[in-house]
Amino acid sequence: MSLRLAPSSKASSAGSASVLDTSNSYGLHDTMRFGMRQIASEVSCKHPLENRLAEWDNTQMELKMNMARNMYGMHAPIKMAMERALVIQARGPSMLPQRSNLGLDILAGKDESIDFEDFLNVPEMSTDMVDVHVVMERQLGIRA
Repeated sequence: MSLRLAPSSKASSAGSASVLDTSNSYGLHDTMRFGMRQIASEVSCKHPLENRLAEWDNTQMELKMNMARNMYGMHAPIKMAMERALVIQARGPSMLPQRSNLGLDILAGKDESIDFEDFLNVPEMSTDMVDVHVVMERQLGIRA
């Protein structure tokens, strides 16, 4: 149990494997067992802030869960995790463009903040209305 406010600056080495870890008896990368070699995973000189930014949301969620557990008991973080899992699973109709998950934003507390995604013109986040009937007719081949 950790009440850490910010993630550590050191990257976790759980997901990265070096050439020494994936080499065969001849010293070459074993592609059949470990897949294609990715140079990006082998580069170790990253800025310390990069890991903090990547792990920020997870650390804040762990902090909220631990504080809820300390204050309300074990049922509170379990309930929060179940609500989060249900909201992540629930998706709208597949014919509509995928928008941000408003329920997940509300549970994470991001509905009260303004980030750069909110005001930059990202095509996936456009507010253009989609006519569901036209999209369904086009998918089913009723109308061209």
